[in-house]
Amino acid sequence: MRAAFDRQRRSALGALAGAPLLAAAGMPAVAADAGGDKVLRYAFDVGENGFDPAQISDLYSRIVTAHIFEGLYGYDYLARPYKIKPVTAVAMPEMSDDFRVWTIRVKPGIYFQDDPVFKGRPRELVAQDYVYSIKRFADPRWKSPAYATIADLRILGMAALRDEALKSGKPFDYDREIEGMRALDRTTIQFRLERPSPRSLVQTLATPDLWGAVAREVVEAYGDKIMEHPVGTGPFRLADWRRSAKIVLARNPSYREVRYEAEPNAGDVEGQALAARFKGRRLPMVDRVEVSIIEEQQPRWLSFLNMQQDFLERLPFEFIDLAAPNGKLAPHLARRGVQLQRTLNADRFYTYFNMNDPVVGGMTPEKIALRRAIGLAFDIDQEIRLFWRGQAIPAHATVLPHTSGYDPAFRTEDSSYNLARAKALLDMYGYLDRDGDGWREQPDGSPLVLEWSTTADQRARKRDELRRKDMSKLGIRVVFKPALFQENLKNARAGKLMVMTLGNSAAAPDGQPGLDQGATVHFGGQNLARFSHPRFDEIYERMREIPDGPEREQLFREAKRILAVYAPYKVQIHRILTDLSWPWLIGYRRPLFTQVWWQYVDIDTALRAKETGA
Repeated sequence: MRAAFDRQRRSALGALAGAPLLAAAGMPAVAADAGGDKVLRYAFDVGENGFDPAQISDLYSRIVTAHIFEGLYGYDYLARPYKIKPVTAVAMPEMSDDFRVWTIRVKPGIYFQDDPVFKGRPRELVAQDYVYSIKRFADPRWKSPAYATIADLRILGMAALRDEALKSGKPFDYDREIEGMRALDRTTIQFRLERPSPRSLVQTLATPDLWGAVAREVVEAYGDKIMEHPVGTGPFRLADWRRSAKIVLARNPSYREVRYEAEPNAGDVEGQALAARFKGRRLPMVDRVEVSIIEEQQPRWLSFLNMQQDFLERLPFEFIDLAAPNGKLAPHLARRGVQLQRTLNADRFYTYFNMNDPVVGGMTPEKIALRRAIGLAFDIDQEIRLFWRGQAIPAHATVLPHTSGYDPAFRTEDSSYNLARAKALLDMYGYLDRDGDGWREQPDGSPLVLEWSTTADQRARKRDELRRKDMSKLGIRVVFKPALFQENLKNARAGKLMVMTLGNSAAAPDGQPGLDQGATVHFGGQNLARFSHPRFDEIYERMREIPDGPEREQLFREAKRILAVYAPYKVQIHRILTDLSWPWLIGYRRPLFTQVWWQYVDIDTALRAKETGA
């Protein structure tokens, strides 16, 4: 059996001749599950920071916290499009007619995992735990990266409570009750908001990786060590952690009885099959999750091929042609039972132009023409083919797939590559090559040079070279200025960069955050271009307050067209994410807006043992 497995492995690695095998790299041999437990094994390609919801922002820490903590609400695992359902709440919220007052009841009989802080006594989840947990994001002590989300909800009294702590320098007053968020009794929470919020509050509360409940006594006991001591009510608990090396979560023995229930669409064949197969199964179905940190892409890929990992999240682009040419599973992997999932992600990659920059900024006709011409010269099809290896689709607006307001048919005259039109725009508005050196000058005769902020890694250099070629065809010189991404982002938020390319993704199904990039209120945040337009701002504020429907859809279309006309951004692509798994991992489906999935999958340990020979 082992000899047959080795032959299969060598065949699968044929296209990587000369690559070091995992054993040679010092990685452990395949081992059977200890004690017969069902263990899910996979690898992160970036190390985590810690596990305190109020302090984290990175994806990988949030994947872990999403399985330890629980929010009041969550997303149905199989429903596409999304459906929000109660998790620790009794039912969906009761709301006032003006969407300003929300009342939520917490289910009794839910308990935090056992922890020494509780001194052997069961600790029941109560409404006040959510009040405390959300206040923590406003506490300056924790420097929460997610505070902006809470601020945007406009909970009455929250900003004043934070400002008092900032101005006085005294500890944040958790005992001070605020009008906007109160525990009316042991199981009832009431939110009062400054403005109508038909969607934002409940969608925020459905994200457990950040807005799950923590117990005040746990935070106060562990203090600055709280990142190392996550204590939640969710299906898993942290069992072992070797920073940036390995994370182990085990089934939470205090977890209540929760059964697999999901509501896939009637026409969703795969979803319906999963729902029928697992209906009524107690969650979680696996006993342990072991996450290795393998930052180099080739060892992570080989670790999966070597069956040391059950799952490969986000197949590295370097291996797309080997594993999934033209979006189809390669025959050598199909013969071994590997499963392929390709998901259009709710994300975007885009280039912004600083509207305050003297070269590319401004609202005069020639500056608008320059930005539009640059955008028209982006050969997106070539970028998708050469840089993204076919794992993307063209983007035509800032609103993301799977969110409200996204229209796959939306187009403008500047949506697609058109070099002739780009050149004509520049000629019309005076961006000419006056000295015959092959490069255009500005209308006043001064040099036209784009200073493009970037990073120094190899992948960024490949994309930069495509942009250099695009701009050369247009007759525009580019100087790429590499720096660390975080340094670039800090300078971008401060309005110090001219041009930069970056990406982001959706955390909720409302498409309005895709318009944050054009709203004046988001200067220094998502609106890196510092674009400001009165009508756009009017639309943006109106959209916050009205329910989904025809009026809101019309406002989405108008807002997208304003951004297209003035071109502060060139939106380039939406990614397609490719995940691979071995056949013994059953039930996986990539979540769209949260990271929650570990409790919904099963491991066929007998099949794994048979296939690996372990």
